[in-house]
Amino acid sequence: MPTWTALTHTNGRDAAEALAEAGEDLNPEPVGTGVFEIEDGSGRWEVGLYFTESPDEVGLALLAAAWQAEPFVISELPEVDWVAHVRRELSPVEAGRFFVHGSHDTDKVPESAEALLIEAAMAFGTGHHGTTKGCLLALDRLINEGFAPQRIVDVGCGTAVLAMAAARSFPVIVLAGDIDPQAVDVARANVIANGLDGRVECVEAAGFDHPLIENAAPFDLVFANILKQPLIDLVPDMAKNIAPGGKAILSGILVTQADEVIAAYTAGGLQLERRDDLGEWSTLVVRRD
Repeated sequence: MPTWTALTHTNGRDAAEALAEAGEDLNPEPVGTGVFEIEDGSGRWEVGLYFTESPDEVGLALLAAAWQAEPFVISELPEVDWVAHVRRELSPVEAGRFFVHGSHDTDKVPESAEALLIEAAMAFGTGHHGTTKGCLLALDRLINEGFAPQRIVDVGCGTAVLAMAAARSFPVIVLAGDIDPQAVDVARANVIANGLDGRVECVEAAGFDHPLIENAAPFDLVFANILKQPLIDLVPDMAKNIAPGGKAILSGILVTQADEVIAAYTAGGLQLERRDDLGEWSTLVVRRD
C-alpha cells in the first residue's frame, strides 16, 4: 500500500505541536503525525503528517497559512519492506566489548563480546547511530577504569540497549524509563529477547519521575541519550539524583551543541570528565564530586 507524507517547518515547539494537532482534523485524516526539533540551532521544528490516502492539498495549504508555516511538501512513497531493507543495510556494530546485532547476524558474534540483540525493525537505538555507539564506548571505558556502579538508570531508554549493556556488565538490577509507552513495550521485548528479564526493569517515566526510580535514587550511573534541550532541562534533577562520585553518560548532542550542554551541567554542579566526538555527535561523561 503506498503512503503519503506531508512535511513542513515552523518556528517553535508550541506552534509545531498545535499545527500537528490541527492536522488531525483533515479529511482524509492522517494515520500518524510527528513533531521533531531541527537540531541546527535555528529554533525551527518539522511537522510531518502521514497518510494512506492522497491528502487534501488545499486543506494542507490552508493549514500551513493559518499557522504561519512553510508550505507542505507532499510525497508519495512506494511500498517497501523496510525491515528487509534495514537488515541489508545494517551491519553489526562493535563498541568496545559490546557487539550490537540483529538475529540475522547472530553467527558473527565474537566469542569474547557482550552481545546485544536488537532487531532491524527497531532501528533507532540499535547502536548504529553515533549517539548510541558513543554511549556504549563511554561505558566500555568506565568499566576498563574499574568503575563499578551499584545503582543505574537509563533515562529516555528507547530500545533499552544501554540499560541492557549495563546489566550485562554489572551484577545489579538496572532501571530503564521512557516517556513513550511504545518505547517501553519495545524495551521490555528486547530485555526478554536478550535473556535479561528481571535484570532490567522498564517503566513509563518522564525523566526521574517514577516511584521505582525515585525510591532507587541517588544513582551511581545515569544514561541520558536524548536531545540537547531535554538534557539541559534535566540538570536540576540530575544534580539531585546522582550520588556523590556518580557519573552520567550524556548524548543526543550535536558537536555544535556540546559546549552549551557542558556549561549547563557545570553551572548545575556537575563536572565534565570527558568529551568524545563521533562524527557529528558528542558524548559527554559528567560526574558529581
